[in-house]
Amino acid sequence: MERKSTSVNGKKVIEDFQKILHMDFHRAPKDATVIQVYQALSRAVMSSLTPKWEKSLATHHDGRCAYYFSAEFLIGRVIYNNLLCLGIYDEVQEQLEQLGVPLGCLEEIEDAALGNGGLGRLAACFLDSAATMNLPLDGYGIRYQYGLFKQEIRDGFQVELPDDWMKYGDPWSLRSEENQVIVTFADQKVIAVPYDTPVIGYGTNHVGSLRLWQAEPINRFDFIAFNNGEYQKAVAERDMAEDISRVLYPNDNTTSGRRLRLKQQYFFCSASLQDMLRKFVERYGEDWEKFPRYHVIQLNDTHPVISIAELLRLLIDEHDVDFLEAFRIARDTFAYTNHTIMAEALEQWSKEDLTAVVPRIFELIEQVDAQMQQELQQKKVDQDVISRLRLIQNDRVQMANLAVYGSSYVNGVAKIHTGLLKTTVLKDWYSVYPDRFQNKTNGITQRRWLALCNRELSALLTRLLGDNSWVTDLSQLKKLEHYADDPEIMKEFLAIKKIKREQLVSYAWEHDGLSISPDTIFDVQVKRLHEYKRQFLNILTILHLYYEIKDGNLTDFTPSTFLFGAKAAPGYLRAKGIIKLINEVAKLIDCDPDVAPYIKVVFLPNYNVSYAEKIIAAADVSEQISTAGTEASGTSNMKFMINGAVTLGTYDGANIEIVEAAGRENNYIFGKTVEEIADLKATYSPRKLYEENPAIRRVLDALTDGTLSDNGSGIFAELKSSILDGASWHEPDHYYLLADFEDYLAKRLQVNRDYQDRISFAQKCWHNLCNGGNFSSDRTIADYAENIWKIKPVVIENQ
Repeated sequence: MERKSTSVNGKKVIEDFQKILHMDFHRAPKDATVIQVYQALSRAVMSSLTPKWEKSLATHHDGRCAYYFSAEFLIGRVIYNNLLCLGIYDEVQEQLEQLGVPLGCLEEIEDAALGNGGLGRLAACFLDSAATMNLPLDGYGIRYQYGLFKQEIRDGFQVELPDDWMKYGDPWSLRSEENQVIVTFADQKVIAVPYDTPVIGYGTNHVGSLRLWQAEPINRFDFIAFNNGEYQKAVAERDMAEDISRVLYPNDNTTSGRRLRLKQQYFFCSASLQDMLRKFVERYGEDWEKFPRYHVIQLNDTHPVISIAELLRLLIDEHDVDFLEAFRIARDTFAYTNHTIMAEALEQWSKEDLTAVVPRIFELIEQVDAQMQQELQQKKVDQDVISRLRLIQNDRVQMANLAVYGSSYVNGVAKIHTGLLKTTVLKDWYSVYPDRFQNKTNGITQRRWLALCNRELSALLTRLLGDNSWVTDLSQLKKLEHYADDPEIMKEFLAIKKIKREQLVSYAWEHDGLSISPDTIFDVQVKRLHEYKRQFLNILTILHLYYEIKDGNLTDFTPSTFLFGAKAAPGYLRAKGIIKLINEVAKLIDCDPDVAPYIKVVFLPNYNVSYAEKIIAAADVSEQISTAGTEASGTSNMKFMINGAVTLGTYDGANIEIVEAAGRENNYIFGKTVEEIADLKATYSPRKLYEENPAIRRVLDALTDGTLSDNGSGIFAELKSSILDGASWHEPDHYYLLADFEDYLAKRLQVNRDYQDRISFAQKCWHNLCNGGNFSSDRTIADYAENIWKIKPVVIENQ
């Protein structure tokens, strides 16, 4: 039974859908193209929800509201999720089928890939939860024309193609031309035009809002230059402006690419703050003391931290507020979420880049740096500590330092991560401002990541519980844990698992021509390709299993499909080399009739939200194998958990809390802990392990002895060298792959053996999904709302 919104009627939506198809496309539903169906249905839904969206926006602006600033919002395809949240999914599906239109045809619609991974998906989940919980939270970001990139695999290598997600239009956003603002850089001025997207709360009249900014030129076309035959000059201003919002994360290996990234960050932060200040002045005049009473801004990682200096600029330069008052207002307004303890990932900007792009911002950061030193000296903080906390060090602005000093609150995203922030990278800040630090373990929305992506399992859970209260209170599933002891329910659960595997198999064949057997263990690692996430370790151990089966040493192995999905940043050559390695190992196994019946390696191309929905629902084993102390939280681990997969992982990020909730006996934990790695660091010798361990030596040598081909690129030799020799910027085996190799391998084999008892393995999976309540983003958002944002639910009456 679906919990329904009281103001959107499915029958009315279908009537409007038919009218739009007839008026705009001159088509009957059964004759319409997929794009026409998508456009008409989306616009019909938008028309139905607009009144309550407008009422929600007005209510947000009338009271205290939180704003989520993020460079990424990985929304994915919204049509299905919106129908679900409105409570009309089943009704619309049934009526469309009567009109000869299968709702599933909309699978062909592209995702809005406005994010790279967990950071952007977290932002999307947070907006979903806030809307469902009637909390006034709105998002601000960039409307990238091409998103991240579309990934193809050619000869085993990643190839990046433009992700033209808007080629058929974007019916879920409204251009708000009247709210455009000017953003000024040292070398240009651009128009920031907002596009607003509704974020629909589940079973409520409340609708949140995501405002994304598109960069446009002040003068689109130089007619005189064109008439003079200077055709490129005629559109140069247009192209230079549109570059700012053209692509998510342009390659920053060049000065121009790096400065374009800086422009992107400043662009959306400046536009968003100007927008907020304009609305504030309309309501309260220039009574700036009230600004933090009505606004709190959450900075999602360091990308939007330049907002702190920009708010100072706007208040000081445009509204005549003195520096100390402006800084107090800024500090009271901002809160900062840190997503990493890795020093190389803590963003820095050089004085040279800042003065070339936004010189006034650098001047203000210098003032803040001086203010910080004075404040800490008054606090009697040791001078060595003050030196380490300087915002500007060696002519480079430390954005994390600016974030901590310029905010009221700082939070990590898992218990272990927050603890490490306090004892490592932000240790000095914690010693000075301990009351600012909080933990907010990440979460995911069960609406998209269970109710929508696994409707078969959702139906079973609702039937067993007697209602679908779990859709808004995931902890309700705890009541179902005793069904683990019911063999008939476990058989039903296993049957659903097989259905989801078959659905994924069908999708992978139809879309990518990949042949997979559903009658195998689905062992899955899907996430951004990065060395610390250790896809390299995963494929090396699979290669070892290949050798063991080939040599006859491993004879009782349950057939397994090892699924990978990941995109590597275009300039991250080592990550791209790991993708090539995965595909080469896959080829090696496929071509060996002795091993192919037992192992299948599959790299699923162009991994995105919609692919994830199918993969996660089908998985048996969730690979969460980052080096302990490197993954801040992880969120895919939570998605797998609530869909009934066991975690094969390290004691890292939210894995720790998942195991605490579901039981170590129901998961598979391996590898050295943070403390053990710290103890090992001084004496660690990966080359010694290589020389002493034949299994390690064999798999690493396969990279360079002709067993596997990198097409003459040299990348496999570089991968091997990164483990044994290191590089100028890191020591050998920086992420301790070889240190965890044997333990990981042992746990992989234990998973494989345990799976042979299907009921017992299903019980482990069931215990996981029933204990996932704490990993709902609803819980996370409630914590933010109470302890950082200080916001209360709003009431939206029926129109």
